[in-house]
Amino acid sequence: MLHISYFRDKCIGCGVCVEIAPYRWRMSQKDGKSTLIRSIRKNTVYQLVVDTYEERDNKLAADNCPVKIIRIQHLKK
Repeated sequence: MLHISYFRDKCIGCGVCVEIAPYRWRMSQKDGKSTLIRSIRKNTVYQLVVDTYEERDNKLAADNCPVKIIRIQHLKK
């Protein structure tokens, strides 16, 4: 399992995460920032646990985010 953390307040709306993993990310019509689909907000961080099959795409999204606000972490079994 993977834990994704997303610091949405720092998002600049470039959309690279949406291009790479559209099943997990989308652009908000309200403010033009990315939204982590099905995430839970804890303070200013949006968080989600996903299966490891999503690792490649979400790691690529995190690596290509120009403001580096997506974190991917493996959860211990």
